[in-house]
Amino acid sequence: MSDFSEFALQNWLLFLAFFAILGLLVGSELLRRMRGVSAIDAVGALRLMNDRDAAVVDIREAAQYKEGHIPQARHIPSGALRERVDELAKLKDKPVIVYCHTGSASQAASAVLKKNGFAEVYSLSGGLASWLDAHLPVSRKKS
Repeated sequence: MSDFSEFALQNWLLFLAFFAILGLLVGSELLRRMRGVSAIDAVGALRLMNDRDAAVVDIREAAQYKEGHIPQARHIPSGALRERVDELAKLKDKPVIVYCHTGSASQAASAVLKKNGFAEVYSLSGGLASWLDAHLPVSRKKS
């Protein structure tokens, strides 16, 4: 028996965890693609905002939004998005960037917008955390 096989047998729980995480990552990516949502990083989002006047939607809760948000972001909490999607109707032909805190909830919210006829929807990879990691500005003003 090779060293690798012996290691794998002795550490089967680690390998099980590795394949579970790998499956979740692949599944998440497949689900995102099936929903028709594109992911975008912080620098790409900034470029899209500057070059194509992309709209930004913050789906976090009110308290998180008040702590700091991307400048000019519209605040619609994820729980209210389905009921308030009409507020964004004039943006259907513009690029729209949706973000949450970490990027996981924004994928589902982006899919809601796509289902409601928005042509170009992006989910900010890593959410506001990635925006902050890129040292990009945040605002505490109400937009």
